[in-house]
Amino acid sequence: MSDQATASQTWLEVSDDAASLVLRPLGDWVVSHAAVIDQLLNHLDTRGRRAVTFDLSHLGKLDTAGAWLIYRTGRTFERAGAKVTIAGATGPQATLLNAVAKGDRPVRVEPHPGNIFTNLIVRMGHALEEAGQTVLSLVGFFGLVLETLGKTLVNPRRLRVTSTVYHMEQTGLNAVPIVALITFLIGAVMAYQGGDQLKKFGAEVFTVNLVAAGFLREMGILLTAIMVAGRSGSAFTAQIGSMKLREEIDAMRTLGLDPMEVLVLPRVIALIIMVPILGFIAAMMGLMGGGLVVWLDLGMSPQMYIERLYSAADFWDGAVAFIKAPVFGLMIAMIGCYEGLKVEGSAESVGQRTTASVVESIFTVIVIDAVFSILFVNIGI
Repeated sequence: MSDQATASQTWLEVSDDAASLVLRPLGDWVVSHAAVIDQLLNHLDTRGRRAVTFDLSHLGKLDTAGAWLIYRTGRTFERAGAKVTIAGATGPQATLLNAVAKGDRPVRVEPHPGNIFTNLIVRMGHALEEAGQTVLSLVGFFGLVLETLGKTLVNPRRLRVTSTVYHMEQTGLNAVPIVALITFLIGAVMAYQGGDQLKKFGAEVFTVNLVAAGFLREMGILLTAIMVAGRSGSAFTAQIGSMKLREEIDAMRTLGLDPMEVLVLPRVIALIIMVPILGFIAAMMGLMGGGLVVWLDLGMSPQMYIERLYSAADFWDGAVAFIKAPVFGLMIAMIGCYEGLKVEGSAESVGQRTTASVVESIFTVIVIDAVFSILFVNIGI
C-alpha cells in the first residue's frame, strides 16, 4: 500500500503497483463528506496508469454527490489512458452510478453553513480586509494621479484640452438642470420644516439663518458632490471599464500612449473645475427654494429675505464650500477612474465596479466633509 493509502485511510484505501491502481472507498460517501473526499481524489496521480479499479465492496452509504465523485475520477483516469472498472457495487449503487453517468452533470457540493454568528464575523473580517486593501490601492493611485498632473504642469502641451473640455460639458453643463432642481426642492423642504419648528418658539424669522447656513456651508456642496458621484463617477467607471473589456487600453499602451494622461487626467481636471461651479449653482437654487417658502408660508417679502441673508451669512459661509468642492471633485473622479481600470473578465464586472465606485465616492465625500467640518469649527471658521 502506498503513502497515499496511509494519508487517506479514513475514506479511501489505495493499492498501487505502478501500472494498475485499486481504489477502495470506505465509510459513507455522501454530500456531508464530499469536500474532504474530493481533496483526497484530487491528489491521486493519474500518470502511467493502464488499469484502475474501484472496489465498492467496503463502501457504506452512497448518494448522488459520492457517485459523481467516483464517476468524475473514473473519467479523469480514462482521459489519461487507463481502463476503469467498477467492482463490488450493490444493485442500488450501480443504478445510481449509471444515472450519474447518463446525466453527466456535476453536483455542486455546498459547504456546511456553520454558525450564523461565526459566519457574520468572518464576513466582517473579509470586508475589513478588502476595505484596507482598497484604501492602500487608492492611495497609490492618488500618487500616480499627482505624478501625472505634475508632468502636465511642467509640460502643458501634454494636457488633452479637447478631452478635458468635453468632460467639463458632460459632467458640469449637462448636470446643471438636475442639480438645480434637486437643490431648489431641498431648500424649499428645509425652509418649510425648519420654519414649522421655529414657529413653536416664535422664532420663525431665523428660518433664513437656517437655510443660509445650511446651504452655503454644507447642504449645497454636499448634495452636489453626491449627485456628481452618482451621475459622473459611475459614468467614468463604466466608460473606462468598457474600454478595458474591449482591450482599448492595452492598445493605447501598445501605441505608446499613457492611459493616465489620455483617460484619467482630463476627467480629474474636469471635475476639479466643475464641482465648485455646480456647488455655487446648488447653493443659489437652495436659497431660492427656501426664499420661496419663506415668502409664501411666513409672509416675508423677497427684499426682506435678501436683507436677512446678508446679515445671516458672512464671507466664510460661502468660502468653506469652495474650499471643499475641488477636493470632492478630485476624489470622485479618481475613484471613478480607479474602479474602471480594475474591471476585468466580463460585463458583470463593469456593473460591480460601477456600484463600488458610487458607494466608495459617496462614503469618501461624507468622510471628507466631516473632517472639514471638524477642522473649520476648531479654527473658528
